[in-house]
Amino acid sequence: MGEFLRNLEESLHKGFINQNFITPGSYKPQLLVNNTIENENVLSTLLDELEHCETFLFSVAFITESGLATLKAHFHDLNLKGIEGRILTSTFLQFNQPKVFKELLKIENVQVRLSDIKGFHSKGYIFQHPTHYSLIVGSSNLTSHALKVNYEWNVKLTTHENGEIIHHFKNQFEHVWGQSQDLSPEWIEEYEKVYVETVEKRKMEKVIEGFEAYQINNLEDALKIIPNKMQTEALLNIASLRTEKDKGLIISATGTGKTYLSAFDVRNYAPQKMLFVVHREQILQKAKSDFKRILGGYDDEFGILSGTTKDTNAKYLFATIQSLSKDSMLSQFKEDEFDYILIDEVHKAGADSYRKVINYFKPKFLMGMTATPERTDSFNIYELFDFNVAYEIRLQQALEEDMLCPFHYFGVTDLEINGESIDDAALFSKLVTDERVNHIIDKIEYYGYSGESVKGLMFCSGIEEARELSRLLNEKGYRTIALIGADSPEERIKRVEQLENGELDYILTVDIFNEGIDIPSVNQVVMLRQTQSSIIFIQQLGRGLRKHESKDFVTIIDFIGNYKNNYLIPVALSGDQSQNKDNIRRKLNDTSYIKGISTVIFEGIAKDQIYKSINNTKLTQLKLLKDAFEKLKNRIGHIPYLYDFVINESLDPVAIVSEHDNYYAFLKKIKQEIPQINDYQKQVLTMFSQEILNGKRKHELLLIQLLIQSGSILVDDFKTVLIDNNCRYDDATLESVYRVLDLSFFTSGNRKKYGSEPLIIKKDQRIQLNQHIKDSINNNAYFLHLLEDIIKSGLLKSIDYDCQEKLTLFKKYSRKDACKLLNWNQDETSTMYGYKIKHQTCPIFVTYHKHDEVESSVAYGDEFIDQNLFKWYTRSNRTLESQEVNKIINAQKNDTEIHFFVKKDNGEGNDFYYLGEVKLDPNSVAQEQMKDKNGKTLPVVTMNMQFEKPVNSNLYHYLRSETIS
Repeated sequence: MGEFLRNLEESLHKGFINQNFITPGSYKPQLLVNNTIENENVLSTLLDELEHCETFLFSVAFITESGLATLKAHFHDLNLKGIEGRILTSTFLQFNQPKVFKELLKIENVQVRLSDIKGFHSKGYIFQHPTHYSLIVGSSNLTSHALKVNYEWNVKLTTHENGEIIHHFKNQFEHVWGQSQDLSPEWIEEYEKVYVETVEKRKMEKVIEGFEAYQINNLEDALKIIPNKMQTEALLNIASLRTEKDKGLIISATGTGKTYLSAFDVRNYAPQKMLFVVHREQILQKAKSDFKRILGGYDDEFGILSGTTKDTNAKYLFATIQSLSKDSMLSQFKEDEFDYILIDEVHKAGADSYRKVINYFKPKFLMGMTATPERTDSFNIYELFDFNVAYEIRLQQALEEDMLCPFHYFGVTDLEINGESIDDAALFSKLVTDERVNHIIDKIEYYGYSGESVKGLMFCSGIEEARELSRLLNEKGYRTIALIGADSPEERIKRVEQLENGELDYILTVDIFNEGIDIPSVNQVVMLRQTQSSIIFIQQLGRGLRKHESKDFVTIIDFIGNYKNNYLIPVALSGDQSQNKDNIRRKLNDTSYIKGISTVIFEGIAKDQIYKSINNTKLTQLKLLKDAFEKLKNRIGHIPYLYDFVINESLDPVAIVSEHDNYYAFLKKIKQEIPQINDYQKQVLTMFSQEILNGKRKHELLLIQLLIQSGSILVDDFKTVLIDNNCRYDDATLESVYRVLDLSFFTSGNRKKYGSEPLIIKKDQRIQLNQHIKDSINNNAYFLHLLEDIIKSGLLKSIDYDCQEKLTLFKKYSRKDACKLLNWNQDETSTMYGYKIKHQTCPIFVTYHKHDEVESSVAYGDEFIDQNLFKWYTRSNRTLESQEVNKIINAQKNDTEIHFFVKKDNGEGNDFYYLGEVKLDPNSVAQEQMKDKNGKTLPVVTMNMQFEKPVNSNLYHYLRSETIS
């Protein structure tokens, strides 16, 4: 407690007396705002406080369903831990809808009361912790906009439990609580009557795909509709493409208005005659209506070709592929009948019917549109359009542009039977038990939906499961139907209409609604199957992402069992294709890539299942790397090289060379036809691939680039290039660069692996490549191409690192990287262990969650105190008299830099996050005792390490969060 009080006093001194106070303390007051540029928001702090509190009190005037949804999974996890809380709210201005009170009643561990104080308008959150209270007070109500998007001011304060300020707040809360009414079904029933009577129905502008719905009677009215920001950019790209090409591909996420986009382009192009091809009749009328809205004109200019309707002379013809592809129909048109042809859902164009139509017509411009160009079959959409991608907008960008309906994704825990989760081998009988049906109902009721009534889709793992679950849900009082591929189009249309009209609650299916179906009113999507493909995952999630006046958001409920492919969930949500485990872990825990008010939240056990999948899956296995290779090859039309992967945001090149010495070896492994290089050239490529491709230090890349261009260079000229690139150029750094490139830095094993011979020779202030490399560059164009590919890729990756600094804050480094970038003479990884003092530097490496591993046979208590402070343990059997301990204690006096690195657990591999330089708090140094795994008591020294800059909020939460081993 003494340490806490001292820390709190220092925090308050810096916060309220002197901002230049040297010791920042860990509990200084904070201003909480929503900052989309820095990916920070009020919600993240609120969730962190909930995760670590013992109880909580909220006093908030306004609560929305969407705002409450952001906390529901956390309330669920707190309930499992036996932690309860209270919420005090009101009916001020009748802002809170009756439905939100019904949602509050579902939360078992939260007691809610209603205050009748006139003008109740408070916004405060109190969290009780073992040693203190946290208090957040300001402008944010419990709404998703206030917690994630709006410009808000909130202050976070920390106080001792005996502090006067917290007692003022608590006493005020308890006073109002005591005079308030318990939330109950009866109260809600009465409030609902008052609410309906007193709240005027606000007139809402009907929005269709982001545009005002005009009654279009003539061209003048049509021209009033203008493209949104994304469509304006896309139209410019298409126009530019069309100056040189006669075909182009639009890749546009579901719900982002690609039909409107195509109509705008047709309006710009002004064809004499246009053909729009779809694969399903029910889409035709909607497409025709949308085009008429944009283009204007007379009714008889717009025609249908499908079934019994044959408006073949229409200026704008909308046709199904089934009718158009018949020989008798195609023959009625000239090859150049249409100067503009549009193919919707063009990923289906591998079918014979599509190829027949596309090969027959010779338009001046052919446009294809799809949300999913990456196919699970072998057909190459990109090749069909000569690899001309006119524009692309994916899920994350569409969310950022507010083009889609916001969503709240909940990764929930699937049923456990006798302590075992449903897994890949789960039998049908397990999937349809009463116990599982009740579990499904609990989750869909708890997480709810936006709107007056549920309009849901459930995706099941098989046909029999869909049928049986539908029957069992119907027995429980739900109105559901199972639809499968064998059902006719007429049956599908009928059931969709029933869902939209409120005659059905859910349609259960397997995969038939992954695409090609438009049900904008869907407000809940339930995933009851394992994720086998990120493409299908996004397709199914996308079924609810169209905006509709009946909903403010869509609820996605994903039942996560013990599936081996669970790692695909964060991959699909983030769009990260790097196959980099660390990236995927971060995307699981830090979901700030989801823009706007949308959220991605996992229940604790479900998150552990995904961590387990990431840890157990070898993301760099040859099949996965080859699949990514083929996907990119299909897109660009030739063998991709490392630079192609980087600029297309595909595989991380480092992931490839982590399994294969170099990219040449990988291409050989997957049997690509490529020119030959000799063994020494392979060794040189291996060195550059393993040591400088990652871009963590730009210097080596720049030097090799210069030497490739000129053969040799003066040291002063190299310094000039470093200055021009804003890189540090002190003598110690330059000598380190030379040691890396002449191989003297490396162990004997690595030197042999890299060809033994120094790659560069430095003599009399001149640097040059060795003769073998010079000859290779001159005599083997393919070797030169591979070498330049590494340099280009590394330079592009180096943008993420600060070339002025030895190490870049919050980036990942191995022990070898630390030795190299701290300018040590040699790689001393094998003897570094947790820390080592050398060359006026001391890198410290901490594995935060040790999970009783062998190396953790002693109970180290390393822990974050907060974002500014870390309690660190030396090695065991160390005392205050130990020489190495004294060197660390006196580091500042001896001008020794202490650099701090942390990784979450050993599942992350060899790399650690760099948290910056630290200074130890001399008042915190203490000799303590700890026990090894046999119960033997050992001495150890602890001290608090103070970061020069606070740890990035998202990284801090990620490192601290628990995972399974």
